[in-house]
Amino acid sequence: MIPRYSRPDMVAIWSPETKFRIWFEIEAHATFALADLGVVPREAAQVIWDKGSAATFDVARIDEIEATTKHDVIAFLTHLSEIVGPEARFVHQGMTSSDVLDTTLAVQLARASDILLADLDALLAAIKRRAKEHKYSITIGRSHGIHAEPTTFGIKLAEAYAEFARNRERLVAARKEIATCAISGAIGTFANIDPSVEAYVADKLGLAVEPVSTQVIPRDRHAMFFATLGVIASSIERVATEIRHLQRTEVLEAEEYFSPGQKGSSAMPHKRNPVLSENLTGLARLVRGMVTPALENVALWHERDISHSSVERMIGPDATVTLDFALARLTGMIDKLLVYPENMKRNLDLLGGLHNSQRVLLALTQAGLSREAAYAAVQRNAMKVWEMRGDRAGQFASLLKADAEVSQKLNPAQIDAMFDDFYHLKHVDAIFERVFGPEL
Repeated sequence: MIPRYSRPDMVAIWSPETKFRIWFEIEAHATFALADLGVVPREAAQVIWDKGSAATFDVARIDEIEATTKHDVIAFLTHLSEIVGPEARFVHQGMTSSDVLDTTLAVQLARASDILLADLDALLAAIKRRAKEHKYSITIGRSHGIHAEPTTFGIKLAEAYAEFARNRERLVAARKEIATCAISGAIGTFANIDPSVEAYVADKLGLAVEPVSTQVIPRDRHAMFFATLGVIASSIERVATEIRHLQRTEVLEAEEYFSPGQKGSSAMPHKRNPVLSENLTGLARLVRGMVTPALENVALWHERDISHSSVERMIGPDATVTLDFALARLTGMIDKLLVYPENMKRNLDLLGGLHNSQRVLLALTQAGLSREAAYAAVQRNAMKVWEMRGDRAGQFASLLKADAEVSQKLNPAQIDAMFDDFYHLKHVDAIFERVFGPEL
């Protein structure tokens, strides 16, 4: 994590202070549960809770102890005993380090998910507003980067809305899958701690009980979580890549907001670069890069090893912090995006109406030509326009009218009727209703 790509609420989830506070709560809740079972004196559990809740855990002191113990949980428990006093001997009864570490990670990832879900809600709201604004802003659709048939900028945004709505559903499922509690002791057999303790702690922390945890929570859960973050990152990149193309000088159908005083280049004062969308492309690569290590963490030795530990200490904070920043940046970019319908219309007309070639093809087949003959007739005229230089306006229709084979099947009025661009927009309302419901 670096401050340039971090936001404070997400960073706070991963701070040492937050981590140690969650460690304490797990230990204290477990001690209360053990008191209910008669394993620990209730008065001792209350002292542990009262003193620990009032304390500020000294990160430097814990680090100092760990320098000797080479074990972070033991270092924390030692510091906790310095705060609590003699009653600290009842802490961590029957538990193992992974009970604390894995349950804490579940809490942190669940909290991170809540921030990411709020980010997605903000992004969806921004996309929805701009989609409504440009519902009928006609533009050329492109396949393989080449002019295809018309669409609208609103439909482009509706596609993004539907995609991020799916991502939101995926993240809700991933949050549910990751939010499990394991207080099952060494090897996960509950030999020295009752399963009711796990249930108690899970309830207090808003987690589900892990059905079987060996000595760790199974890492397929974490793999699914980080894979979901990777998919969301890829969706961010898809939208960013679209905007990067649309901002190219030769296209300029949309453009990132360029604020007063902003500079695009240290050498060329005229430059207005798509720096935000380029930045988002890079951030998406980082988040996706953390998916493979999470997948590789699934295969641990027997009931546990710690090959996953160093990975998760890095990708947990880095993936969530980076994605939080990226979602917020994309929301701001969509919210202030400059859209140029007049340039869209200019680009739509660049090829003299070639985007209506399919309409002509279909009309010829309906008029009696075989599909092969109709395709050949349309293509030979389309290629003449394609190879023209200069003004192509109206050339495609003119060539079709002059083609003997075409004119035998279609009269000039019929050909002209096929060059109404708004024909392509007749189902925009139906698409919007599918995505947004009837209100748009």
